[in-house]
Amino acid sequence: MIIKNCKIIYKDKIEEGSILIKDGKIEKINTEDFKGEVLDAKGLYLSPGFIDVHIHGAGGYDTMDGTVEALNTIAKVIVEHGTTSFLPTTMTVSIEDINKAMKVIKKLKEEGTEGANVLGAHLEGPFISPKAIGAQNPNFLLKPSIESYEKVVDGCSDAVVSLTLAPEVEGTKELIEYTTSKGIVCSLGHTKATYEEVIEGINWGISHSTHLYNAMTGFNHREPGCVGAIFDTDITTETIADGIHISYPALKIAYKVKSTDKVMLVSDSMMACCMRDGCYSLGGQDVEVINGAARLKNGALAGSVLTIDKAVANVYKNCGIPLYEAVKMATYNPAKHCNVHSYKGSIKEGYDADLLLFDENITIKKVFVKGKEVYTER
Repeated sequence: MIIKNCKIIYKDKIEEGSILIKDGKIEKINTEDFKGEVLDAKGLYLSPGFIDVHIHGAGGYDTMDGTVEALNTIAKVIVEHGTTSFLPTTMTVSIEDINKAMKVIKKLKEEGTEGANVLGAHLEGPFISPKAIGAQNPNFLLKPSIESYEKVVDGCSDAVVSLTLAPEVEGTKELIEYTTSKGIVCSLGHTKATYEEVIEGINWGISHSTHLYNAMTGFNHREPGCVGAIFDTDITTETIADGIHISYPALKIAYKVKSTDKVMLVSDSMMACCMRDGCYSLGGQDVEVINGAARLKNGALAGSVLTIDKAVANVYKNCGIPLYEAVKMATYNPAKHCNVHSYKGSIKEGYDADLLLFDENITIKKVFVKGKEVYTER
């Protein structure tokens, strides 16, 4: 199939052109061979599919449901909003429940879904600080250790992509060194670490930070905290760009300081994503969604109901950055984070044909996963 008359979004520019898709791959860019099926994009943008590296649920289902139906439904719901690959994200719950979810993640990573690709798991906890618990469940916190980690991932260690932990908690050093030696991305998050403790954690192997500004020590002129350490180093980070978790001026500052090469757009969405306001749950805790804000009974933010198409639109419209840079933060950067950037996250010949067509408002018109059209706007 050929898609013609589209504005192709690359990492550093947007150019008009066409692409040839064959056997699930991008075979040729700007081909003159218009034999076979031709799709006239009529000036729409052609983007790589979005990749969400931090998402708990959508469509009334949660990763921690631990079922194929739940994960497959999440995959089908988010693909309609342009997310063609994702890391199902676990919560701080029992070892048994995390491992149950991990088995399903591993299965669908290997066997595929009816929607977005499962690239592996993001473990958010249980090795975090009780002093920055956020919407996690304090009853299931574990002291960081290699032994506990192996119990959590038993039989599924090859499906782990990233691990969020707090570097100041005793035992973290050994766990960071152990997991990074296996190629797992260790991420700073749910932490009350000082600037110095974060720098120490980075020296141990931390290379990323989970939901910048949220559930971490903020920047102060006398104590730079986690935010200061993130700004002062070249580790990557992620932002929940819903206008609720972070103000747009704070987002603009982060993108200026870190550059858009070092930031990913994530949803951190929970089961209420793409659902009506109402009562839901996250990690076994009750959550109420009012006017798009998900909170526990104590008022703590409990994930979001954001989708990545909205995140891209929010950043593009409110932060003064070019569209191709907003898209890069939702495509190439997360692909690199997941170590799939040699075949996903960019529009290049030989890459997987995970593609989107959208308009000036970032309204998704068509979605392709490995060359197969899986969504068309009704």
